[in-house]
Amino acid sequence: MAHPGFFQRQAHARRNTGLLVFLFLSAVILITLAVCLVGYLVTRSETSSLPFHHWLLSSHGLITAGVVVGLIGTGSLVRWADLADGGERVARMVGARLIDPDTRDPDERKLRNIVEEMAIASGVPVPQLYVMDQEAGINAFVAGYTPGEAVMVVTHGALAQLTRDELQGVVGHEFSHILNGDMRINVRLIALLAGILMIGQIGGFLVRASFHRGSRSNRDNRAQAGLGAVGLALLVIGYVGVFFGRLIQAAVSRQRELLADASSVQFTRNPEGIGGALFKIGLHGGYLESTRHASDMNHMCFGEATRMTFSALLASHPPIEERIQKIQPGLLARLRSRLRDTHPSAELSPSVTAQPQATRLGDIARQAYEPVRAASMSPIARAAPVPARSLSQQVGTVSQDSERYATRFLEQLPATFRTLLYTRAGAVQLCYALLIGHLPREEQKAQLALLPEHPVLGPQPELLAKLRPTLASLGEGVRFPALELAMPALRKLDPEERRTLIANVRRLAAADQKISLFELALTSFLARHLERQAGQAVPVRYRAYKPVLPAIRKLLSLMAKAGSRTQDEANTLYREAISGFMTWREEEAPGVEKVTMRQLQEALTALNRLSPLLKPAVIDACAHCVSHDGQVEPREYELMRLIADQLDCPMPPL
Repeated sequence: MAHPGFFQRQAHARRNTGLLVFLFLSAVILITLAVCLVGYLVTRSETSSLPFHHWLLSSHGLITAGVVVGLIGTGSLVRWADLADGGERVARMVGARLIDPDTRDPDERKLRNIVEEMAIASGVPVPQLYVMDQEAGINAFVAGYTPGEAVMVVTHGALAQLTRDELQGVVGHEFSHILNGDMRINVRLIALLAGILMIGQIGGFLVRASFHRGSRSNRDNRAQAGLGAVGLALLVIGYVGVFFGRLIQAAVSRQRELLADASSVQFTRNPEGIGGALFKIGLHGGYLESTRHASDMNHMCFGEATRMTFSALLASHPPIEERIQKIQPGLLARLRSRLRDTHPSAELSPSVTAQPQATRLGDIARQAYEPVRAASMSPIARAAPVPARSLSQQVGTVSQDSERYATRFLEQLPATFRTLLYTRAGAVQLCYALLIGHLPREEQKAQLALLPEHPVLGPQPELLAKLRPTLASLGEGVRFPALELAMPALRKLDPEERRTLIANVRRLAAADQKISLFELALTSFLARHLERQAGQAVPVRYRAYKPVLPAIRKLLSLMAKAGSRTQDEANTLYREAISGFMTWREEEAPGVEKVTMRQLQEALTALNRLSPLLKPAVIDACAHCVSHDGQVEPREYELMRLIADQLDCPMPPL
């Protein structure tokens, strides 16, 4: 059976959306009642004979309630629309700077290498990276609606003060949020909080307006005083909204943070990495000081982003001490001891906020407990067959083997090749090279002649010549990781350029009048991540297999053909794989169906709308087709990874 942890966590994240809606509606009802109470007290002289519950059903009450609900809804919808771009919009909102893929800054290169290793090891496209240059505290977050459109934002303090192992622990924590479906609910929570907090913002505006004199006359003093009183009341009610906002953040976030901490340890195999990062946050603080959106972002960040009262109740993160102890019992004591040995006078309470000496203490701590790990760095080799029984258990995980593979892979990439993948033109030419690189030179020229001229999207033989040797030397195993490295550059294409690229790729794939499995997979991959709806969250539409049975039949027909040598063998494999989803009489035994590129894309789109708990069976059925002989060859595994990617089920490399 496929790895239950990943799919259960995905389902839990979906259920959290329901919890979020319930808490939001509860907050809206209570805030509306509070505002109506203020309205009742203001107009009581006009309706002195009415008790509150009768006033609430009167025209005054209904209009007041309608206006409040309308304002909250409008505030949420406006912010929701503002965040339509997902992670990139959130990064711009907090003033983060996009890190140049070919950056020469050593700290930024360290971050990029860590993120690329983790992305390749986990089987997700490389996120776009941003840095908050003005933030000295240690913090980070990821944002986006889908793993393929994720961005990762780190503070300058995290880059400057964390060792590589500690930064890797933070990155592992954030990748857990990507894999577990937390990003989507976090971005939505920003929009909902904007509506809840709007009443308080209106109250503050009215209070400020009451002190502003538009003329030299004092005739409106009484009106201004009334305006100020209403504004003050709304401002007080706004604090009720802030309370509920923080409560919602805490309810949704705290357990997810502990799970992400545990996943980081699982990914990195180094508890002292993330433990050390948390310890330094205790010494330095991780508050975001340069953005007014710190409170909005609090639930998304690695550590608390803003100071608050009643932190035990309203904090979106568990206390630092608790997080470190849950990572590994006794780790906090060891970290304190190492700092004490190095600097006996140091303040050892993790709850201490940043002091002028914090940087010096952090440097001492970094020197004191920097973990040292040795790794085998043998050259990349063609992957050996993997036992079938382990295949379906890899979804949503990062194994030690996949980490080593990612490290070796990046080490073996020539600098020129890697740099090209960071550019739009180079990433585009990579897509073309993957399709025609195996053809004789004359055939390559003939197929490239089919593409229209374009400064970025047209054929560029000089770039193709730089890509071909590496693709040829590293073999088929390089194709998927190279695409993952190129995704940030491909995402920089505008919508029209994306459509042109997909059309060009389809034109090259169809040039020889036949479509290979890889060509099908590549076109589906690009369509999934680059088409107009790529950055949108995919809602659950199907909670049973019957409505998507035609899509399952198309997908398993493709996988059965990929895992067999003869038509009879393909039919047998297909019947075995489909038996978990349908029954038939012997005389009606199904056989494999012909699958076109469009049909595959439509099938994968439909299957991605299955409930997360229904996807493991689909992954298992596909795995059965390619593993019936007890082993999965690299080409078969590559196809499995590409199919899994379309179902938002990231699978690490072979």
